[in-house]
Amino acid sequence: MIRSTIPAAINHLLTREQWARDKLAKHAGKVAVFDAGVVSVRLKVAADGMVQAASADEMPSVTIRAKLSDLPLIVQNREHAFSYVQIEGDADFANTVSQVSQSLRWEAEEDLSRLFGDAAAVRLVGSARAVLQSAKATHQKLTENIAEYFLEENPLLVRPQSVAEFSSEVTRLRDDLERLSKRIDRLKGSR
Repeated sequence: MIRSTIPAAINHLLTREQWARDKLAKHAGKVAVFDAGVVSVRLKVAADGMVQAASADEMPSVTIRAKLSDLPLIVQNREHAFSYVQIEGDADFANTVSQVSQSLRWEAEEDLSRLFGDAAAVRLVGSARAVLQSAKATHQKLTENIAEYFLEENPLLVRPQSVAEFSSEVTRLRDDLERLSKRIDRLKGSR
């Protein structure tokens, strides 16, 4: 179910971007595999630059592997998404996939305006953004509160500055002990 919706979603974005279809059309017939361990998606480029699901027996031209734990980072920072992945295969095709994936954007307002009208679409998207922003702010505050609790009230964590100070004091104590040991050895030798 999910694997069949991915090509449809990508094609929906590609229909608005002729330049992206033109770039992909140069790689018609090539198969890209996106492997995140548990989830793997195989896409084949059609002659018109659109994508379709590729069968398992078709050899991939490029395989892009990512850790499942890195997927949120990839989604959050699309410009640097390819720094989180391993690429095997056709470098030119991988570069094209990277350029297209960084540039494609979903225009939610435009799609929603077809269903609900322009004014309602703007309000819906604005409300969704406000909810998302509120969720991010709540997440940030919760993270800060948990960190403060474990640093101050129930100290299970240690601040990096405290660790650095402790390490510096240990180093200074070790050096002082070495100097003292050498003085004691000199005093013993002078007797």
